[in-house]
Amino acid sequence: MTALGFQASLLDDGAAGEIAPGELGGTVRRTELGDGAWVDLRPRWIAGADALFEALRDDVAWHAERRPMYDRVVAVPRLLCFVGEDEPLPHPALVAAKASLDAHYRAELGERFATAGLCLYRDGRDSVAWHGDRIGRGSTHDTMVAIVVLGETRTLALRPRPGVGTPGPSRRLELGHGDLVVMGGSCQRTWEHAVPKTSRAVGPRISVQFRPRGVR
Repeated sequence: MTALGFQASLLDDGAAGEIAPGELGGTVRRTELGDGAWVDLRPRWIAGADALFEALRDDVAWHAERRPMYDRVVAVPRLLCFVGEDEPLPHPALVAAKASLDAHYRAELGERFATAGLCLYRDGRDSVAWHGDRIGRGSTHDTMVAIVVLGETRTLALRPRPGVGTPGPSRRLELGHGDLVVMGGSCQRTWEHAVPKTSRAVGPRISVQFRPRGVR
């Protein structure tokens, strides 16, 4: 694919060539959102995150999609790749990341993460609208979605789902360059999240979403 301009982070600690996840354990900070929903944050989890971004940007078989919306079919404003449960992840660092997430969260989640969805946001015009991952078991059961964010920093916005649960303050997380965010508990049912468009000049961003079986 055509190269997308990207400004590497001066804070990326993978300069020696290592691309790998760091520790979890006590490095993860949890924020309770209410009604059983929570968000975990582990900044700069991936060492060599910018090199991993470039590898995924260049090597993943990205594709565009069109989806029905109301009375028309529109282009999805980002490029996509889905890795099913029996398919290989596109980089060894993602294999290591999934293994680390499985080890850290399995007792609480009760199962392993199974699939990975990758999104490439090419610039500030690419986005994802307000939604929850409620296709499948996420609509009725507590679950987790673990997201590794690579490339330029963008906002992940969270708000209580209208008409569901107890209203609370919205949140805005600025994520990029190897940050990890995990949405858990009732978060997919009682909250919504989005990556808003921005008029700022921003470079490309990749998110890798690890989900359990039967959650989309």
